[in-house]
Amino acid sequence: MNIEMIRGAEARIGGRLRQTPFLSSPFLDRIAGRRVLVKPECLQHTGSFKYRGASAALSALSPEARARGVVAFSSGNHAQGVALAGAEHGAPVVILMPSDAPAVKIANTRALGAEVILYDRQTEDRDALSARISGERGLTLVRPYDDPQVIAGQGTVGLEIAAEARALGIERAEVFVPCGGGGLTSGIALALEADAPGLTARPCEPETHDDMRRSLLAGAIRANENPRPSLCDAIVTPAPGNITFPLVSARAGAGLAVSDEEALKAVGEAWQRLRIVAEPGGAVALAAALYRTAETDADTIIAVVSGGNVDAVIFRRALDLVETT
Repeated sequence: MNIEMIRGAEARIGGRLRQTPFLSSPFLDRIAGRRVLVKPECLQHTGSFKYRGASAALSALSPEARARGVVAFSSGNHAQGVALAGAEHGAPVVILMPSDAPAVKIANTRALGAEVILYDRQTEDRDALSARISGERGLTLVRPYDDPQVIAGQGTVGLEIAAEARALGIERAEVFVPCGGGGLTSGIALALEADAPGLTARPCEPETHDDMRRSLLAGAIRANENPRPSLCDAIVTPAPGNITFPLVSARAGAGLAVSDEEALKAVGEAWQRLRIVAEPGGAVALAAALYRTAETDADTIIAVVSGGNVDAVIFRRALDLVETT
């Protein structure tokens, strides 16, 4: 992985992307006690940053590989990103999704033209399933985070952050990033290292799945063992990736973790103060910016809201939470 791969991805897919602008609110600044800028990737195509990596990966395939098709596994956001990218590139798409994934994500993935195969995440191995389907049908596997071209696509978020910060005269800041397997965090960290060395990426996770935070502390990959369920389904992963962890470890700051309730409250604040729809997993970085103030001394925090594909019942809970506090 290197910055040239990210610049190459931007050259291939930049015309397809929505350039998501920084958003701000004096109310959020007041809660955090510092300047907070929000990068709303919930406004990206398919409602999350995942479209970037999917589009970068499919655009890098040979015409022959695209014609055969691709397979991916995802709880929803990567699924939708790959489905849309496949439709745009004329590639058949098969998506393995856990049967307990949010209904809206399953429905949207099918609506985008993908074949969806549901599996039980408690009893079935998604890696084994995807390997079998890939072999039987000759499909290319597009991994959700531990894939160089996917990381390169996610790194275009970092290029935009660097350019937007430069336009505002921001030379130093911490960039809080929702983190599952580390694709977005590692891509942003690579881009900032090259284009905005005064900005430091920091991975943010739910407390029940803080594998990246613990791995950074240990200096080696640590898995989530017997994790409890979390509302932050979009960033629930077994462990950091073998490609992403070294990239994050070498370039990012310490990890942060927030509770599900804090993530849910951040969803409510994002709507109330910025009028954007976030999902709990996509809001963990904003939650860390608002409620983990003792864990940073930065004057400016740039918080990435990575996705907005939230079920209505969860969204209503988030709105009720901020309205009663």
